[in-house]
Amino acid sequence: MGYRMTYSRLIGALFLAGFVVYGVGFGLTSSVLDAPDFLSQISAHQSTLVLGAFLMLLNAPVDVGKAVLFFPIVENHGKRTALAYLAAIIVEVVLLSLGALCLLMLVPLAQQGVDARVAQALGSLLSESNTMAYQIGQMSLGIGAVFLCSLLFRTRLIPRWLAGLGVIGYAIHVVGAIAEIFGIPISIILLIPGALFELSLPFWLFIKGFQPEAYAKGFQPEAYGGHAEVRSDVPDHSPSPSHALAEGETR
Repeated sequence: MGYRMTYSRLIGALFLAGFVVYGVGFGLTSSVLDAPDFLSQISAHQSTLVLGAFLMLLNAPVDVGKAVLFFPIVENHGKRTALAYLAAIIVEVVLLSLGALCLLMLVPLAQQGVDARVAQALGSLLSESNTMAYQIGQMSLGIGAVFLCSLLFRTRLIPRWLAGLGVIGYAIHVVGAIAEIFGIPISIILLIPGALFELSLPFWLFIKGFQPEAYAKGFQPEAYGGHAEVRSDVPDHSPSPSHALAEGETR
């Protein structure tokens, strides 16, 4: 229990850091890739592209750290949910990292003396690979986070209104990611509820932390295969063997 606020603030900080780090990295790379003939301009904007891709890669340890810190808190309330969330985060960071590496490959591609049409085709392929990896990664994250927020809603580790916002937000986020995979560009609008959750949760954890009673229930000795503590100050009202025998004979 002494670590409740420490864990709460660390997880809140990682949620906020992941949101900012990947968001800034995505914005920097998009500023280069959104140009009509982006490959020919990469040399002039190489630093921006590399910095953006690096920030996107930096999101991987941030998200994994978030899931690892969440695991012991959630595990004893629902081990399957804890494992599902951890697995979803691992899938997400692998895909996002692969996407960022695809963007970094644009730098040597722009510097090689490759035919302009071939280079443009390869550049578009690498850019689209990053987009597809991002959408599939977000779909994985959303599915795992729906299970996590459902457990947070049931256990009241955080207020139910906040956990409910997470369930709805991530469910809508999954729909948006799937729509993008099939070529329907609606994910930006559907990101809003999930983004509100990821911005609200850190501030709640910084100020209030996880709800103390629900947090303590996850660390009961029985959850680890131990035995509950027997209090010596509570009188034992169970009948003695001789009293039970005598009572049985009278019946």
